[in-house]
This record gives sequence, C-alpha cells and structure tokens, in this order.
Amino acid sequence: MEVNEKIAIDHGLSKDEFAKICKLLKRLPNITELALFSAMWNEHCSYKSSRKHLKNLHTKGKKVIQGPGENAGIIDIGDDDAIVFKIESHNHPSFIEPYQGAATGVGGIMRDVFTMGARPIANLNSIHFGSPQNKKTKNLLRGVVKGIGGYGNCIGVPTIAGQTCFDESYNGNILVNAMTLGLVNKKKIFYSKAAGINKPVIYVGSKTGRDGIHGASMASAIFDDKIEEKKPTVQVGDPFTEKLLLEACLELMTDNSIIAIQDMGAAGLTSSSIEMASKGKLGIEINLNKVPCREEKMTPYEIMLSESQERMLIVLENGKETKAKKIFEKWNLDFSVIGKTTNSKKIELYFDNSKVADVPIDLLAENAPMYERKWKKNKLPQKIKFKKENFKSLKISDCLKKIISTPNISNKQWIWRQYDHTVMGDTIQKPGGDAGVVRVHGTNKAVAASVDSSALYCYAHPLTGGKQVVCESWRNLISVGSDPIAITNCLNFGNPEKEKNMGEFVECVQGISEASKYLNFPVVSGNVSFYNETKDKGIKPTPSIGGVGLIKNYKHMITMDFKNKNNIILVIGKTEGHLAQSVFAREILSEKKGPPPEINLFNEKNNGESVSKIISESLVESCHDVSLGGILIAISKMCIMGKKGAKLNNIKGLTNKFDYFFGEDQGRYIVEVQKENLNKVNKILDENSVHYEEIGEVTEENLTYNDELKISIEVLNDAYTKWLPNYMDN
Repeated sequence: MEVNEKIAIDHGLSKDEFAKICKLLKRLPNITELALFSAMWNEHCSYKSSRKHLKNLHTKGKKVIQGPGENAGIIDIGDDDAIVFKIESHNHPSFIEPYQGAATGVGGIMRDVFTMGARPIANLNSIHFGSPQNKKTKNLLRGVVKGIGGYGNCIGVPTIAGQTCFDESYNGNILVNAMTLGLVNKKKIFYSKAAGINKPVIYVGSKTGRDGIHGASMASAIFDDKIEEKKPTVQVGDPFTEKLLLEACLELMTDNSIIAIQDMGAAGLTSSSIEMASKGKLGIEINLNKVPCREEKMTPYEIMLSESQERMLIVLENGKETKAKKIFEKWNLDFSVIGKTTNSKKIELYFDNSKVADVPIDLLAENAPMYERKWKKNKLPQKIKFKKENFKSLKISDCLKKIISTPNISNKQWIWRQYDHTVMGDTIQKPGGDAGVVRVHGTNKAVAASVDSSALYCYAHPLTGGKQVVCESWRNLISVGSDPIAITNCLNFGNPEKEKNMGEFVECVQGISEASKYLNFPVVSGNVSFYNETKDKGIKPTPSIGGVGLIKNYKHMITMDFKNKNNIILVIGKTEGHLAQSVFAREILSEKKGPPPEINLFNEKNNGESVSKIISESLVESCHDVSLGGILIAISKMCIMGKKGAKLNNIKGLTNKFDYFFGEDQGRYIVEVQKENLNKVNKILDENSVHYEEIGEVTEENLTYNDELKISIEVLNDAYTKWLPNYMDN
C-alpha cells in the first residue's frame, strides 16, 4: 500500500512529523513502518509535549530503588522488601466503553507491576465523572465501577482505597486512573532493558486479536461526534488469563532465565519490542508468522498495533526456552519464540518470508519529537471579600447537612462495596479512611497508600494546586500513622496545543516538584494523559497523586473514628478561615471565584512531622486530616465513623464561625487525645512551634456547638450516606 501525507495524518501524525519520518528514513515508509511511527510518536507513548517539563520533577531519595523510566517505580521498605507501584490513565477507553475501559486499565497497571517481579498486593483508583445532572454520568459511573471490581476481584487483588469526584468539566471526558502496589524482594527485581545478541525473544500470554488497534493513538486524540466509531479501539480484558499469566511469570522469575521482560500495553508488540531494544541499545528481529493470533488473516500492521490484553514479551537466556515453555503450557498460556536480539540497532519484521519493516530503533525512540509548546502563566486570582450579610440567615446545622451530602464529600460506600478489599487477608484499613493499609504478609510491617486530586484548586491556580495535591497525599499517609516515602502521578489535562492548557500543565508540574522536593516525597513513576477534550471543551487540570508510606509496626496504625467519651479534640495547624474555592463557597454562597488556599510548605512539613511524632509515642487515639469542607466536615466524619458525638467549644481568634468551621486552610489535622496525655502532646507541639487549638471533647451521641448546633449522629450519618445510593437508584 502506497503511503502518503493524508494516510499519515489519519494515523495521528502531523504534516511536519510525516516529513521528518521521510527525511530520517531517506524514503517513504510502508504501511507497517508508518504504523510503528504512529504508535511510537503519539503523545501517549512518546510524551512529546511533556518530556521537557517532566525532567524537572523531583525523583531522587534515599529509599528510591527505581525512579521514572521503567514499567513502575520502586522504593525500599527494609528487610530486602521493596514496593513497586505506579498509577496510569485509561480515560478515553473508559468513556467509550466504561466496563472494558476500566477493567483493562486495572489489568494493564497490574502487568506493569508484576513484570518487575512483584506480586500485586493492592489496587487503588481515582475516578472522575461529569455533573450528576448529565444524562451519561450514571451509566458511565456504573460501568466503570463494575469494570474495576470485575477485573480486580477476579484476579484476587484487594482494592484498598480510592477517590471519586464529579464536575461538569468531565461531562465529555471522564477520568479513570488505576494504581497498583506490588511486593518484591529487592534482589529479585526484573527490568525491561534487553541485553546480549542472538537471545531468544519470547511472546507469552493470550493470543493476538484485532481489539485495541489504534488504542494508543485514540488516547492521544480529541473526541468529536464520531465517538461511537472508536469502540473497536477499546481493548477487551480477561482477568482469569491475567491471573494465569501472573503466576506463570512469577514462577519463571524464580531462576535466572529472564534477561528482560515487558508487558504489551499501549501500542502492544510495537512499543514493548522497541522499548526493550532501545533501552539495551540493540536491534530486534521478529517473525510475525510466529505470533499466536486468534483471528484469521491478520496483517503485520494489525499484529504490531493490536492491544489485545494479557500478553508479555520476554528476552530469555539461550537454552532456557524448553523449561520456560513447560511453565507457560502448564498454566495453559501461549508460548512462542518469535524472534531474537541483534546488533543491527534496527527493528526488522518478517512476514510470509518477506521483510515488511526495517527501521532504526533510535528513529522510533530517541528521535521521537519533543515539543516546546507555548504556554501561558496563570495569575493568582484576586482575593474575595465575602459580605457579612451573606452569612446572616445561615444556620450551621443546615450548612453542615447540605455540605456533607454533596456529591464530592458524601460517602462512597456504594462504590467500594463492589470491590473486594479484604482478599489476600492482609488489608488492615479498608476504603473510607484517609489511606488504605495492607500488612506485608507474615511481618509486622504495613504499607499505606492513598490517591488524591484537587482539580478546582488546580483550575483556580495551577502552581498552588500542584503543591496542594502532594501535601494532601502527605497528610493522608501521616494520618494513618505511616511515614510517607514516595509518590506516583497521573497528569490528566486538556489539549496541550492550547497555551492555557499547556500553562496549567507546566505550573501543576512545577508545584508538584516543589512540594515533593521540600517534603522529601519524590516522584518515582507516572503517566501523562493529554487531549481530554471533546468538541473544544477540555477538563479542568487534574493531576492525581498516589502516595505510599510505611508503618513499621502495623499495631501502631491510626484510624479516623473517634474512640472514647471525654477524650480531647485538637486542631493542629492554624485556621485563617480561607473560604474561596471551598465547598462552602460553592454550595452555600454560589461563589466560584477567588484563589485556592495558600500552601506553606514549612508548616506542612513541620505540622506533619509533629503529628507523626505524637502518633509514634502512642499519644493519639484517632486522626484525620482537614481537607474538603473544613474542620466541621472532618469532625463530622470522625463522629460518624466512631458512632460518637462531639461537644465543640467557643472558637478563638475568628469572629466568623463559618470561616472557622468550613474554611479549607491547608496543613491541618484533627487529633483525639486522652486527657492524661494532653500535657505530653502539648509539650511536643510547643517544642516544635506548631500552632494548635483545643476545640472540644468526644461525647456519646450528638455533635454540638453552643446553642447553634445540635445534631444527632444518626441524622448526620443519614445526610452523609444517602446521596449516592439514592442517585444510582432513581
């Protein structure tokens, strides 16, 4: 087939990119070669708009074994144990086909983890949907949740935490970000860098079909009215096959057979083969007739671009093929020697005894475009002065009930009850807390993980929002008694060719880097998802941050439920009463303007480390960070979870109680302390110059504040839990 500029553009390449390909090759590519370029040069695989800025991320730390650039990041948790983890997007496929899009997102991220030798021990997710009033939202939510549960539950990995948000900016592009943690012996880590000449290249797993062709290109494109036509680009998952593949790979990994291993994710056999060869500075030769296919008459083009799931590519030591084949056949999986490594530094593809592609590897990998997109700096919005008359007719109890029942704050049990969160028997903190926690099997250690985003703050001021979401992750990990170690990020943005969107990306990345560096909380892996845009309307900038921390002794884990009557409630961190961009401002005052709350990194670190200290000295009964909705929402959740009440005191310093109770100032925690431990806690906080206030005490049944608030925990729980089930049932 004759390739021309129009065909190149249909494959997602620009005119200039096609011209560059012809110049580099010194000829026209054939259709199979064009397929390789379209896959490797699209945004999803090449990071062509983001690479320049991602280099500025803070990625190093004492406990970092592997930073960005591999299938996943790896951190050291002592005793030769390491945690492998990463978060990735499956946004576009999930909008087109929510069940399979979400399911294969979970399957893909798990392969990224076990391809490094780790057994997956926990899944998390960050999912964002359009306005509840949007007619598509309910079905998309139902499909995505079933897809996540359907895959994770079947493969037997617990889903321990997550986040769900609603906003009209996701009406045309939902976000499905999946995260997996795996446990590996740090002496048994496997990488994707090919090595050695004439080493056998092995295909294992499921057969190749026509599903998912152009999946990576579709993920790098804007949606339009022809969205239904893109359904064939969505992959189809089979969790039972993935479970077999996981066990077979881990069995093969027990000896020294494997030189390199890579899962076939975005762009399938194309990206896996080219990335392995590129990292090893080698060539690779593949006979496509040897690739196991489940459909008849598949062309080289289709075989190379297929994104059929549950497949891996392995470079094996010579002479190990027979033993490896026996393992995969035992697990009822395909095993085929499809090629070999070479010293040509090219990818050479053969089909029906003819050479169908011959391209230098570096043209596909290192020579992929890197753009310096124009971007606009975002000004900090002007401060808002809220008028006193706005508050005159308001009652605290009415505001509390309304805010706690809003879609973004209300209880998400309807979602996480569809996930198996206790399979494997090591989950010790389930969804619904600040972070999920799993014990490291057979030890006293536990790993905490959470996932967070703050699109409204990032939209108002990306630099501040980028910092905030890292700090939120840090606080969630500290609140369960863990030491935060590292983060992974999934950066979801609109069209990078628009200066405003590119500015949001650049400044969010800058904020993430500043906060992670200051908190010594490095980024070890991640993913960029651009072009989340439909008919010229993009999403709000949504970086999702997955944080991981270590609890050295799981018996010291903290939960957020209030424990005992008469215990003292402290607010740690200063309350200035920042209402702009808060849930209160939006839901009660209908005000969407103004700057997000300021981030003081010194206070974040100091307050967090001080809370960690009082937790480590067993002086804290419960802890919860203050985030969306402010102090009163945080305390209400602690009351609901513990089935206890709280009597709140007169507040000091601020005349406006609404500012105090609903302001979203950062760097704050609510902690519950026994009276006999109060002096010790105060002493530690004073020594570290941490601002704190005694706000009240735990009681048996009602949440009260002077004569202005008296609400039973049953009524509060009703407001908190009913919205989502009612919404899904009606």
